Amino acid sequence: MRANIAVIPGDGIGSEVCGQAVNVLSAVAKKYGHAFEFESLLAGGCAIDATGHPLPQATLDTAKASDAVLLGAVGGWQWDSRPGNERPEMALMGLRGGLELFANLRPAILYPQLASACPLKEEISHCELDVLVVRELTGGIYFGKRGRDADGAYDTMYYSRREVERIAKVAMEAAMKRNKKVMSVDKANILESSRLWREVVIEVAKDYPEIELMHMYVDNAAMQLVRNPGQFDVIVTENMFGDILSDEASMLTGSIGMLPSASLGSGRLGMYEPIHGSAPDIAGKSIANPLATILSAAMLLRYSLDLEDEAMDIENAVKLALSDGLRTADIALRGETVLSTTQMGAAVTQYIGG
Repeated sequence: MRANIAVIPGDGIGSEVCGQAVNVLSAVAKKYGHAFEFESLLAGGCAIDATGHPLPQATLDTAKASDAVLLGAVGGWQWDSRPGNERPEMALMGLRGGLELFANLRPAILYPQLASACPLKEEISHCELDVLVVRELTGGIYFGKRGRDADGAYDTMYYSRREVERIAKVAMEAAMKRNKKVMSVDKANILESSRLWREVVIEVAKDYPEIELMHMYVDNAAMQLVRNPGQFDVIVTENMFGDILSDEASMLTGSIGMLPSASLGSGRLGMYEPIHGSAPDIAGKSIANPLATILSAAMLLRYSLDLEDEAMDIENAVKLALSDGLRTADIALRGETVLSTTQMGAAVTQYIGG
């Protein structure tokens, strides 16, 4: 297979973790006889410095023409004083909207090898934790009307029936390949948009009679993720709730450095990125965990290129690395040997072979 992969390293540790994911993808290509072409693009703070805009049109155009997009992270203290619509994070909004990516899949898996790194007590951390958060990505408060008046500011949470229907279908389809359980998370006791959300999700679920559909308020869901995370299979929720809950779920896995994500639309093109930020405080020190980005590359192979065996090869290589006691600083316990970003990436690449 030939594939063009747009690589957007971004800011901070983005280039470090993206570099390791590209190395892993190159090892996969060599092993299986594929031809992957990688093109590096600017977005985020580095794009502001170079072009004056967080998302240059050339970046968006090239990303649209690619088979998949691999993203590192954007943002940093250097650009915190800029107006809201000129911040590096606007590149993410522009890419999601411009590529028409409305569904964000965030798997949170607690690998048995990292059970001791989970902050929960042992009887909870040793339960089976494999949760898929399906987050609506292009609606809600992040994309609603916003502004300021003389005395304050406002942000509007708005959802159309179509937006809820399509993300609910993504969640149902994902659950059909898992344990056929969907937890829809909202705040329907307070928010009108959540009441519409719940109504539409119930309607969509009628087409999936095998699915066990449940509902939970977001504040309770946040508590239940800590109290009994094993009860969840697929969580579907709106944009902001999904952002918060998936970050919470990431810490149950031992580190936010372990969680990949896939942003998908109606076609094959998707954008793949770790859920962590640019971490400017550790940038350049080669201590960032590249596994979330490497696992995002596995999702890229699965969802955009339809290469399931290759995706599983990467995931198995990560499991082998963890089983052999390889750790970066964020997942290492006292006394364990700590690998650098490049060392961990090289280890996963070696497990793949080729």
